Amino acid sequence: MFVKQISVFMENREGRLEQVTEVLKQHAINILSLSMADTTEYGMLRMVVSDPDAAQKALQEKGFSARLTDVLAVRLEDKAGELHKLTHILCANGINIEYMYALASAEIRAMIVKASDGEAAGNAILDGGLELYGNEEMCKSEC
Repeated sequence: MFVKQISVFMENREGRLEQVTEVLKQHAINILSLSMADTTEYGMLRMVVSDPDAAQKALQEKGFSARLTDVLAVRLEDKAGELHKLTHILCANGINIEYMYALASAEIRAMIVKASDGEAAGNAILDGGLELYGNEEMCKSEC
């Protein structure tokens, strides 16, 4: 049901994102989707990658604070109302969305969702008629 997301906490300074992408490139890890939020001094980089365990290990070896988090990858059609359907399902079940970001490629359209209760959110999404991707499906055509 879940997809592993890697979260990297890093200083908000020139070159840090380039250093992260260099580590992933050196280990042939593909970035499928990312979201970056920042403050004046620090940033949080969240990514869905082709090999989250290897990414975490490689980044930690280079001194980055990297951790894995379970998130949901919700399959959405490319049409009006799909995001509303997702948010309505979660709202109707009393589940808070902590954050979300899009993943879109030639093969996959998904919304990456971190919910207050991931298991309840996953079950509600499936019961509501939407589909979830797993790690294997995410990488099938992209990795």
